Amino acid sequence: MPNIDTHAHFFPERFIELVARHGGRCGATVTTDASGAHFIQVGLALRTGPITSGFIDLDERLAYMDRMGIDMHALSMTQPMVYWADDDLGMQLSIAVNDAVSAAHLRHPKRFIGFGHLPFQNARLALEELERAATLPGIRGIYMATAVRDRELSDRSFFPIYERMAELGLPLFLHPMMINNERLKQWYLINTLGNPFEVAIAASHLIFGGVLDAFPKLEVSLPHAGGALPILRGRLDQGFRIRAECKHLPRPPSDYLQRFTYDTISYCPEVMDYLVGLVGVERILMGSDYCFDIAHNDPVGVVREISTLDDVGREAVLWGNAARLLKL
Repeated sequence: MPNIDTHAHFFPERFIELVARHGGRCGATVTTDASGAHFIQVGLALRTGPITSGFIDLDERLAYMDRMGIDMHALSMTQPMVYWADDDLGMQLSIAVNDAVSAAHLRHPKRFIGFGHLPFQNARLALEELERAATLPGIRGIYMATAVRDRELSDRSFFPIYERMAELGLPLFLHPMMINNERLKQWYLINTLGNPFEVAIAASHLIFGGVLDAFPKLEVSLPHAGGALPILRGRLDQGFRIRAECKHLPRPPSDYLQRFTYDTISYCPEVMDYLVGLVGVERILMGSDYCFDIAHNDPVGVVREISTLDDVGREAVLWGNAARLLKL
């Protein structure tokens, strides 16, 4: 049965070149170690890397996909995204990513699609690039971080972008930005704990901030199997029942879990069994987090380990759900 990895990261060379050439004016630098891997540093807090050749080289990626039996990657960036840049550079970076994703699709139409990136720090420019990116072959959704600078995803400045995305039928795929917290700097807690909670925070802003109610046709996909959100549904519902500031919702927060799709990056078959039972098999997409060291190297095998799935359910998670969502 065919399959698609919906959580596979990609760094175009043009993006790295632009950061190296112009990022200094916004506090960003690119360094390269002896192995040839790149590191992007934005200010003092945000560091990305090592960006190894697997993120960049499509031929290397295809060889890995063939070894692991992966038919298609949905290409997407990860931090530092483009929000740290000024308006001009943010637009250039977004265009570079979107053009590279589309070029990868045109070169290998059966192996690559991808998600567009927008300079969300400037809503006017984001809408402008959204219109352009939506016409590019291979762009099947929009990628967004769980926060944009100091703005949560419920910020009203994003509403016109969400509205246009819904009109265009482009789903929103989220990805966390590393939480800069001293308590998380040891033992890789910045990822193992920070990222799952960052996903839950962003999803809660979409729920309580009225985004999902305002745009009922907007599809939103959560990474890392929804992070901490699914297991906190009871706590969110209790806040809705007893706290005045939570009572504005027309229904309990847990009801909104059906509005999201979720990837399979939980690292625990029992967690995936729980999630399938909670939201339904039709809301689950295969993902790997390629090609970070924490990634699932065999995401197809991970789907096979979900004991609550029959053959029809596995086909849906491997391909059918994403094919319907991304219009493949």
